[in-house]
Amino acid sequence: MSDKALDLRTSTQIVRRHKFLVGFVVVLGILGGAAYAVLRPPMLTSTALVALQEPASVQQSANNNTTAGGTDTFTATQKVVAGSYPVLLDALPHVRPAMSFDELRHNVQVGSPSSDIISVNAKGKNAADAEATANAVANSYISYVSSSHSAVGRIQAQVLESASVATGPTPVRQMIIYGLVGGLAGALIGVIVALAVGRNDRRVRARDEIANSIGIPVLASVPVAHPSAAGGWTKLFESYKPAAVHSWQLRTALQQLGMPGLGLDRPAYDGNGSSFYDNDRASIYDGDGGRFSLMVLSLSSDSGALALGPQLAVFGASQGIPTSLVVGPQQDATATATLRTACAAPLSEASIRHGMLRLIAYDEGGGFDMPPDTALLIVVAVVDSRAPKMPDTMRTNATVIGVSAGAATAEQLARAAVVAGADGREITGILVADPDPADQTTGRIPHLARSARRGLPNRLRGVVTEIKR
Repeated sequence: MSDKALDLRTSTQIVRRHKFLVGFVVVLGILGGAAYAVLRPPMLTSTALVALQEPASVQQSANNNTTAGGTDTFTATQKVVAGSYPVLLDALPHVRPAMSFDELRHNVQVGSPSSDIISVNAKGKNAADAEATANAVANSYISYVSSSHSAVGRIQAQVLESASVATGPTPVRQMIIYGLVGGLAGALIGVIVALAVGRNDRRVRARDEIANSIGIPVLASVPVAHPSAAGGWTKLFESYKPAAVHSWQLRTALQQLGMPGLGLDRPAYDGNGSSFYDNDRASIYDGDGGRFSLMVLSLSSDSGALALGPQLAVFGASQGIPTSLVVGPQQDATATATLRTACAAPLSEASIRHGMLRLIAYDEGGGFDMPPDTALLIVVAVVDSRAPKMPDTMRTNATVIGVSAGAATAEQLARAAVVAGADGREITGILVADPDPADQTTGRIPHLARSARRGLPNRLRGVVTEIKR
């Protein structure tokens, strides 16, 4: 992924895969915006109106000398005076709450709704503070222009309307607005982080990427259960039932791997515990010579892929095939500890798999008795994702790699394939767990000739050389 250009489709897929990350950042943004609104509540505004009486000396020219906004020069001058230093300084002891001169100047604005009226607009955290501040500045202005110390001469002014009503956004509305803004900012940040993480993610997700990583086709891709305890595995053994499309994929995978008797007409089990017949009553499985065995190899870091072997075994049993699931010694015993525990307990007699599915767990150096009527044998093997080493477990007719979409890199899959090949186990296919819903690829690369497949693919030869070093 790191060496691919991020087009719109790829970016959308990355964001979708990291939707929980993006959603988490969005929630943080919303909570942050709401918290800011609580810590910084909206300011309310209250207005006091002051009526002016123009001196006779300026009344004649009032209509001819106006500002660009339609206010005469006299009123414009009084607006400046109302917001001047001496007026605000005299009002400072009477404002609420106590504040500095710069804060008062920031919270007060002077306007002019008409040519003979000025308005004093004051902001406060609550209505009482806003009203007190507006009235204090209005009264200070009236006192100043009525005194002999006025820089513009004495002006007759009086309060036309005291500040008695404060307006502004409600706290709830302010919280909603800031929450939405925070959510939008969080979504943007989340998308950027998701793209940065996804661009550097080397794990393979699409079926074609998985298949091309080791040059082996994907045989089936199905959703899997994620049991975390022995009880979860037992529930899977007794109740797992794949959807029709996934059932067909598992059937096709077994057929492609070389298991006979899995055509469109499913053969019928004769019920005597010894053989399996097709529609022509010709014996397909009879004894060890007719048994088909398959190893499902997965990585220890990919817990989802561990369920592929058990689900395949349950599927085989549900088709009337006497199936045995074997969990032998592993490179890391903890990787299959809960599965091994579940295999040690017998299935319920009420289970629909009872009699068709046998669960076998054995340790290194130990043995086990294979039921003589077993027609399908599934062996579960797990290797370390960093330093894989094949466990000393039984041999099988075929070996497949199980991997979850987005759970392993191409190098990790290649290492697992190399150690399997070095142990004489040829990888013949890939099973994908929990495929990406947005993946439209198939992973059906052309099958190589048998003679050609005996050698390692070019991609794996470099890994072999590296391991030998």
